Amino acid sequence: MDIMSSLGDGFLIALTWQNLGLAVLGCFLGTIMGALPGLGPSNGVAILIPLAFTLGLGATPSLILLTSVYYGAMYGGRISSILLGIPGDEPAMMTVLDGHPMAKQGRAGEALSLSGVASFVGAFLATWGLIFLAPQLVKFALLFGPAEYFALFALAFATLGGVSSTNQAKSAFAAMLGLGLAVVGVDTQTGVPRLTFGEVHLYDGLDFLVAIVGLFALSEVFIFLEHRHGSADAEGKKIEVGRLTPSWSMLKACTPTMLRTSVLGFVAGVLPGAGASLGSFISYSMEKKLVDKEGTFGHGDPRGVAAPEAGNNAAAGGALVPMLSLGVPGSGTTAVLLAVLLSLNITPGPLLFQNNPDVVWGLIAALFIANIMLLLMNIPMVGLFTRVLMVPPRILMPIVAMVSFVGIYGISGSSFDLLVMIGFGVAGWVLRKLDVPLVPIILGTLLGNTMENNLRRAVTISNGDYMTLVDSPLSIGLWTVAIVGFVLPIFIGKVVKGRMHARRDTEGSTSD
Repeated sequence: MDIMSSLGDGFLIALTWQNLGLAVLGCFLGTIMGALPGLGPSNGVAILIPLAFTLGLGATPSLILLTSVYYGAMYGGRISSILLGIPGDEPAMMTVLDGHPMAKQGRAGEALSLSGVASFVGAFLATWGLIFLAPQLVKFALLFGPAEYFALFALAFATLGGVSSTNQAKSAFAAMLGLGLAVVGVDTQTGVPRLTFGEVHLYDGLDFLVAIVGLFALSEVFIFLEHRHGSADAEGKKIEVGRLTPSWSMLKACTPTMLRTSVLGFVAGVLPGAGASLGSFISYSMEKKLVDKEGTFGHGDPRGVAAPEAGNNAAAGGALVPMLSLGVPGSGTTAVLLAVLLSLNITPGPLLFQNNPDVVWGLIAALFIANIMLLLMNIPMVGLFTRVLMVPPRILMPIVAMVSFVGIYGISGSSFDLLVMIGFGVAGWVLRKLDVPLVPIILGTLLGNTMENNLRRAVTISNGDYMTLVDSPLSIGLWTVAIVGFVLPIFIGKVVKGRMHARRDTEGSTSD
């Protein structure tokens, strides 16, 4: 089979000492990033982008490092959820419901190990789904013309708010802001400077890596400065970890749960904008209705830990499918990874598997390796990762700022880019205070030029007829999905997100 031979070639690429070392480093750093409340996968990958470029890594090693960080952060999110009852990020919210009660019962070690096994199962099955689904999606994507690509990008913007979004107006504003940032620079078709205000440094446009590090990483530093007397330093209570490995009977009881929710989470991840948070919520809700006959969910039921962990890690793998095969990120973290690919002069999409097979299959092989490393690393190193939670932000945040400044200067060598990064950091801080999502801004900055070029190309081919954007069944279907994906959250978004928080609050309080 071509797929299996290509996967074998990928393992030959990934199984070098350098790539294995980068995978170990990425898994370790990603788990730490995920464990710290508030950072999460998107911020973790954004913070470590400068490291990848400062080390002078090539395309495949850079992606191996950053995707290992991605998977590690998805694993690490459950540590603070289980031990402290504080979700490391939104996908880990549902893990709190049964994970923290298990920790209070003296079974924190079992809960952490079980969540690691469930994360492994979800990510492992999702990687196989990526192997078989992405090449098929590539064949479908070859049918796309300029008009269809424009509609596809519009779909990505319309749905990236996700079903759990509560304010589509803010998502639309963020997308428009991102598209506005994308037009900064010299117009490639007319040669006219746009929104440069006479600043020569802006003629080449805004560097999206600078934007990402500023919006995600530096804004965290500003938020810490604002809340430096918050509760993060007070979280020093010691929780008994107990037994480090789950019993065979527990694993046997949770295996059907992990298999079911892995499939459900993968499907949620493939859908643009659904993301790991929705995959986690649906997985927990479905499993509760299916197997919770005695009302034990929310009171320390191991299946309540396995379900959301398998679901959100499977969704993380599923989100790579549209990113690699269509060039459209399925989640916020894959939008950051898309920026890395573009900065390495690699264009995701239908031709990626043909033009850069070493990058794709080396990356996929590295995902398998990272999963195994994370499983082996997470169980014996539980004690170390729990101590990471005690690192005060006053020590962590200066390190984040230092990595951001040194890394960006190492990439560009321009002090002007440092000023732009600070500007994006302040903007990210303000936008987060206003609850405006940052991911559509990044997506607009990344895809704005390509979207504009496809629009111009489609209209030029049709001699100025804008109806060409909706004159094929494929483009009409994409526009329909885009409209439904944008309108649907307006009606059900508050309900879904409200239920996520309500279930966490009510079931968490009943277990006290």
